[in-house]
Amino acid sequence: GMDVENLETVEHPPILASGGPARPAPKRATDAARWSLPSGAMTELSSTAPAFVTMAHRIVWCTVATVDRAGRPRTRVLHPLWRWDGAALTGWILTDPTSLKARHLEAQPFVSLTYWAPDHDTCSAECATAWELDPQQRRDGWDRFADAPEPVGYDPRIIPQWTDPDAASFGVLRLEPLRLRVMPGTLMTAGRGELLTWSR
Repeated sequence: GMDVENLETVEHPPILASGGPARPAPKRATDAARWSLPSGAMTELSSTAPAFVTMAHRIVWCTVATVDRAGRPRTRVLHPLWRWDGAALTGWILTDPTSLKARHLEAQPFVSLTYWAPDHDTCSAECATAWELDPQQRRDGWDRFADAPEPVGYDPRIIPQWTDPDAASFGVLRLEPLRLRVMPGTLMTAGRGELLTWSR
């Protein structure tokens, strides 16, 4: 199989359980020719963002990581909604602004999220975050999800404590991507497809 991780620029070598750095996986010359995008190359946001939204909205659920005050990662599965307006990509998550993740974001206002499908399509985003908690922002966030088509859109009232946009446990977390990666599963399984990466 091919070393998917080496498609990205790696800043730190992987660490073995013994504590020492792992040796790089051997490369085959034939592997490099099978990939559409060389390591380190970037694609335009105008190409990457629409592909990201299409894949993310098809998969719907993603794993979202924050870090606590000690720098330890914590993950959970969440349900963002994304909008590409032709110039900027923005995401939103409806979530509890009094939760543990909110405390994590208070110290480190960033998330890393990854979508995965059984056909090995994957897309990831590293994002800065900001809460939208004034009454109009809460209403806009509520309506944004309520009015979006399923399966990405849903009625927030399915969460019992979210009786309306002013509920204390209801909040809107805005996502502003700093880095995107979109990879069709066929790239890994058959050497076909295009890897898209973008960084601000």
